[in-house]
Amino acid sequence: MTILHDTTALAVPPARQLGRYFAVRVGGLPYGTVSVLACPRAAGHAQALLDLEAELSDLAGPLGDLLHQIIGADDDNLSRRRLLALRRQVFHGTMPTDPQAALAAVAAHPDAIGPVREWLARREQADVQLRELDTVLADEVAAARDGLWRLSGDPRLRAGIQIASPALDEQLVALAGRDGAPPPAKKLRRVERSIVSYLYRAACKTSPFSSFTAVGAGVFDDTATGPEPSIATSPRSYARLNVVALARIVDAVCADPGRRGDLPVVLSPGLRQDPGRVRYVRHWVTTGDDSAAVSFDSIQDGLFYLRRSGLLDALTALLTDGRAVRCAELSAWLQERTAAGPQRCEEYLSILLRLGILQLAGLTIDVHAPDPLTQLRDFLAELREPWAVDLAHRLAEPIALLTAFRDEDLAGRRLTLRRLREALREVQAELGTQDASLPQSLVYEDCRVPGEAAMPAGSWQRLAATDLAAVEAVLPTFDLTLPHRITFHGFFLARYGAGGRCDDLLRLVEDFHEDLYDQYVSSTAELRPFTEDGTYRPEENWLGRPELDRLDQARKDLVAYVRGAVQADAGAAEIRLDPARLHTIGGGLRDLFGGFRPQSHLVQPAQGPAGPLVVLNQSLGGLSFPFSRFTHCFDDATPPLSPRLRTAATEAAPPGAVFAEVTGGPATTNLNLHAQLTDYVVVCPGDSSVVPPAARLPLDDLYLCHDIGADRVVLRSRRLDREVIPVYLGYLVPMALPQLHRTLLLLSPTSLAPLDIWRGVPATPDADGVTRRPRVRAGQVVLSRRSWSVDASALPVRRDGDTDADWFLGWQRWRRAHGLPAELFATVHPAGGRAGQRPKPQYVDCSAYLSLVALEALIAGGAGRVVFREMLPGRDDLHGIGGHVTEYVIETFPIAPTSGADRD
Repeated sequence: MTILHDTTALAVPPARQLGRYFAVRVGGLPYGTVSVLACPRAAGHAQALLDLEAELSDLAGPLGDLLHQIIGADDDNLSRRRLLALRRQVFHGTMPTDPQAALAAVAAHPDAIGPVREWLARREQADVQLRELDTVLADEVAAARDGLWRLSGDPRLRAGIQIASPALDEQLVALAGRDGAPPPAKKLRRVERSIVSYLYRAACKTSPFSSFTAVGAGVFDDTATGPEPSIATSPRSYARLNVVALARIVDAVCADPGRRGDLPVVLSPGLRQDPGRVRYVRHWVTTGDDSAAVSFDSIQDGLFYLRRSGLLDALTALLTDGRAVRCAELSAWLQERTAAGPQRCEEYLSILLRLGILQLAGLTIDVHAPDPLTQLRDFLAELREPWAVDLAHRLAEPIALLTAFRDEDLAGRRLTLRRLREALREVQAELGTQDASLPQSLVYEDCRVPGEAAMPAGSWQRLAATDLAAVEAVLPTFDLTLPHRITFHGFFLARYGAGGRCDDLLRLVEDFHEDLYDQYVSSTAELRPFTEDGTYRPEENWLGRPELDRLDQARKDLVAYVRGAVQADAGAAEIRLDPARLHTIGGGLRDLFGGFRPQSHLVQPAQGPAGPLVVLNQSLGGLSFPFSRFTHCFDDATPPLSPRLRTAATEAAPPGAVFAEVTGGPATTNLNLHAQLTDYVVVCPGDSSVVPPAARLPLDDLYLCHDIGADRVVLRSRRLDREVIPVYLGYLVPMALPQLHRTLLLLSPTSLAPLDIWRGVPATPDADGVTRRPRVRAGQVVLSRRSWSVDASALPVRRDGDTDADWFLGWQRWRRAHGLPAELFATVHPAGGRAGQRPKPQYVDCSAYLSLVALEALIAGGAGRVVFREMLPGRDDLHGIGGHVTEYVIETFPIAPTSGADRD
């Protein structure tokens, strides 16, 4: 795909370059599929009727004035009452019950007969057209419903529904088998709305999930030709068991003392013996709600101490250097050493396991495991204990079911999911679980587009180095993590001084949280930089850091610039920001903490009136974000993708530095599973890792020092004698990670910057309560689509006595009055929702009756405010692969990155 670009040089172009690889996200159904729901004839009738209403309104004004004059000169009370009634009818646009009587009322006034006759004719024409609209709409809605039910059986849509909502899939099967017996209307309409929602999700959005959206990999190659990426569109399924289901099996194994005796136990990794006490990191798990649609177990950690004793020292010596001993053998060793009974020794072991001093080895789910279920099966088989071998054999069936699942038809997939749930329940029951619990979402499925896309790099490279780089200059003003990184920087300097060094990272993290950070997070959690009226609230700067002052100033400068641009083009449909000005505003933040900021951008090409555009949907800071969660889909590619991504990351590292992943501990959600994409992995105390030993960087190998020249706190490895740049590759938000991992990421280029260019720029709603916002762009990059924000209570509602045509016409009237296009995305914010919540946008086609019905149901669920945004790219300029909505995820890096700290 070629994107033209204005070659005008920027005042101070930053040194940014395009990453070699990109990802594509391809909608599961062609966008044109949703046209089956449209009611084009009814929409056309509605527009003609609204045109007629406008003509009636134009006629009503002069006619009302004429009748007012006639009434003022009429002394006959009966005649005056008739004329007053007619004037009210004209004013309200209601047809008189007796049109001939209305004409008779003005018979004595020849100059009024013609206008009244014309108004009555137009008004009668409007009634005729409304009746025609009712007929046409009923026909098209019936056809749309038939088309919708046909589409409900499309394998591409139904496969996604089977994963997202197995209950809906079963309902559809039941409805199809009723042999003509009509289901209850209320239930049918609820199912219908659900299908509409999933259909729009598959055809109009690019949110990777099962067959709703497939992912593909691509490379920028200047030898590539053709206007579109050369990539097929037939997706291939990759399914894995929800790791929460594995956790339930592991819990059942560990709960049985007999089985536990056969499991290997190790000292908590990273445990250290200090004078008089043992120091270690303890993990504890909060179990998620298995009844929720989406849930995962959360892990917390903390630094703990235990007083040393002769027995504990002997136990530590026995298990030193990572040695593993079976629990039964360890219990026997305790009996021999203490002469205590078996029960007392088992209780002692249980306490040490609960406290986290000891850990059962081999049962944690590593984020780098290609298939956690197979990994557990293999571990159990290697134990060679009868119960473990039997359990391994039982797990062979779920493995086989998941393998078969990816290639089965809809009926086969349904049966496989049923049997998979039964088999896992049987496993839990065999392990002694009384009330077997499994997550609602049992399988995680991703789909990959076969082949590899290729696009010429030239136009994309120019975009990355110019307009997109200008946007990146101001992204730090939106970064939710930047104030936290600055606070950690200040704490380190306050504790160790300029040029200082810290060798005990674990103690530093604990002190940071206890002395400052936990209170800081609590105090700032609900604060927002701008109040509703646009007043700026400076960041909490407890340590007096100048970086926070620079951040405050950049935010104020950006808001002032956007306000000025809006005022200069008041009423315009599009506001254009100067890329050079954005560079100036963000210049004070560009080199913060060394300036190494890899970025990922989710973009869609579009066609604007003046040329090509690139719509920026989302930006995230970090490394390999486009691919990490989906690497398991590319293991069978030729050549495999993961090693190539790791090589690209190594090449992108600043001189003298290496990347090392901070995993976030064991995997509690499939969103964090991925291949190893960095040369090194930081292994925190209490954690284990399956990567090769040479790639592991234990926390004890790392230390922090302050680089005075660059004013950076640098993480370094003693073994490598290099700077270590921690990165996070999971899709779970970093704030949900354990304390230690979350703190290490404050030294990372990972960022979270939801771009809201209107933040701090108040707008005044019009008379009908609608707040309009124009499109905003910087060069070719669209930062914000046109939008219309309205309180849910101000939207058209179905009133008592309204026909479908009345309600449908009401929506068209409201849309026309406020200038909304027919195709939109609506974001419904719940009433009383917390600040910072980001509901998912829903596609809306205002020409489709069923689409408006689905929106109405969504709003009826307690909506507070609804924000409509234009669909850009739209139907006519959709740059998609094979007619599918397509989104590209690209990476950018500094061309000449800041050198790593070669020495202290």
